[in-house]
Amino acid sequence: MLTPAGVLPYDAERLDAAAALAEGEAEIRVDTLNIDSASFTQLLAEGAGDPGHVARRVTQIVDERGKMHNPVTGSGGVLCGTVKAVGAGSPARVGARIVTLSSLTTTPLELERIVEVRPERHQIRVEGRAVLYARTPFAELDDRLPEALALGVLDVCGAPAQAARLAKPGATIAVLGAAGKSGTLVCWVAAAQGARVVALVRSPEEAAHLAAMGIALDCAVVDGRNAVAVQDAVSRMTHGAMADVTFNCVNVPGVEMSCILATRQRGIVYFFSMATSFQAAALGGEALGADVDLMIGNGFAEGHAAMALDLVAANPPLRAALERLGRA
Repeated sequence: MLTPAGVLPYDAERLDAAAALAEGEAEIRVDTLNIDSASFTQLLAEGAGDPGHVARRVTQIVDERGKMHNPVTGSGGVLCGTVKAVGAGSPARVGARIVTLSSLTTTPLELERIVEVRPERHQIRVEGRAVLYARTPFAELDDRLPEALALGVLDVCGAPAQAARLAKPGATIAVLGAAGKSGTLVCWVAAAQGARVVALVRSPEEAAHLAAMGIALDCAVVDGRNAVAVQDAVSRMTHGAMADVTFNCVNVPGVEMSCILATRQRGIVYFFSMATSFQAAALGGEALGADVDLMIGNGFAEGHAAMALDLVAANPPLRAALERLGRA
């Protein structure tokens, strides 16, 4: 880290990817950045849909900060690359293909050039270098899934792990942004565990995407930013009982109140989206008199990477759904 002294990586204004490796660290030859959905969506909208703008802004951010830390969303993504060198005691293996399991906002990174922007996958092909700290979690890739698919799954692998913890048999699970990568995985896990899934999507095409998986769910097409419309839809599908747990998997801001209104008193709202305003959630929920538990979406859970890869590899309909998203 360069500045300021004494802070941890997320709060640092700038990280140093050119420094010599310390004990436990590893150098990664980076070839792909998987930008998180909230960040990529914001950058693409900022540039009126121009992938070239995304390339320029990512280059600028990394040059300025030594990490991919979007100043608007506060989020980054994950990377894929090959371990080039390791410091003493590093758990990484030279030559291994790895994906980081912590955010690019905390990963020292320098880019030599951007090769290609892939908007359909929120991925950017690059040439660059990154440093893994001794405590940076990562996963080694195997040949069960194509790398592009595995990278996309690992970027959101905290979501299915948390769904497995929270989706109890017989519970009602509402998912806003149900047709994205994280939402699709949450729907699958919740249904597999015997929960009732209420999926909220923005278009009939997204509803068809979920239906193609063949799992049991109730689906409504509604603007997730319209809190009253979301409340009405969930109330209609649950006969007024509302959701026991609501997952926010939307990649745009402004859905905090929708999630809270979709949830019963003493229920749980799990904010997996990095577009969330936690001030809006806390203060808005207070104004509504909503006695719900608001959970920050921690992207890390013990065993989450292996669980997500196993899940996708073992379930062809789920894999096909995620591959369709990568071609959209």
